[in-house]
Amino acid sequence: MNFKKITAVVMAMAVSLSLLTACGEKQPQDKEVVKLTVSEVTHSIFYAPMYAAINNGYFEDAGIEIELINAGGADKVMTALLTGGADIGFAGPEAVIYVAAQGKEDYPKVFAQLTACDGSFLIGRQSVEDFDWQSLRGSTILPGRKGGIPYMTLEYCLNQNGMEVGKDVFFDDSISFNAMTGAFVAGTGDYVTVFEPGATDLELQGKGYILASVGEEGGRVPYTTYFANSRFLADNSGLVQRFTDAIYKGQQFVLNNDAATVAQAIAPSFADTDMTVITQVVQRYKDIGAFSESGIMHKEDFDRLCAILTNAGELNTAVNYEDIVDNSFALKAAQ
Repeated sequence: MNFKKITAVVMAMAVSLSLLTACGEKQPQDKEVVKLTVSEVTHSIFYAPMYAAINNGYFEDAGIEIELINAGGADKVMTALLTGGADIGFAGPEAVIYVAAQGKEDYPKVFAQLTACDGSFLIGRQSVEDFDWQSLRGSTILPGRKGGIPYMTLEYCLNQNGMEVGKDVFFDDSISFNAMTGAFVAGTGDYVTVFEPGATDLELQGKGYILASVGEEGGRVPYTTYFANSRFLADNSGLVQRFTDAIYKGQQFVLNNDAATVAQAIAPSFADTDMTVITQVVQRYKDIGAFSESGIMHKEDFDRLCAILTNAGELNTAVNYEDIVDNSFALKAAQ
């Protein structure tokens, strides 16, 4: 090979390498990162799959930056969504059911489910070795906001045990969701329902004792879900799919790893909580089947939720599963 040919080959190789390098440098820049504001009903280890998706980089891989806003209640989540303060709502699907039942044409839709039962625990002032729901007769409980799923699931549990709220047991729903634990510690009520890690923190401080899992007693329901305005879902279907894919990866991570590994992954989202506590809480939620295996909401679970809403007197109009839930994103993610 003469000098001219060698030079031509070298130059061609250099051009090819420069193109490859340029492509390698340009590719991440070409992938537009979209910021999504998610209004969460509360901040809890109960939502471990979402925090695992955030901290493991699943959203980052999907080109999504998540901004979490703690709304402190499902009603406030829905308000944020309807007023443009959030792109995606993360709360109980009852928030969507209520809006749809009002007859509005353009109401939000649920597109993914994260948890499969109530995540709260009944806390008492004394430790009880063999707790019996009948022991609650005549007591006052802080249950959360009337019309909220924590309130209604607890009422459903009591009804299943032959007790009627206002007759056999009493609810003090005058205290906001985020203030219930503080009110209980200050002396209000005999019992309170608390999500983790708050429940374990109370127990470690000797200010309360975990007596029972409301979720275990109440059964499987689509407890916490993601929803967005119908127009947003239609206009941003690709983005919503990427979001749902990331959530599904988080769900699979939690499902397929032990509590210690999951705790390590979600720890950055709970900087003020001891690692031992996080691990203990994750295991507790795994034990009661709190984490949904996928984002798919099943009709039988939806029907049980509607039965709980009806039992509480909060739902007097029949709502169709197909009108509330769009499983297309979750089904595709699971594939």
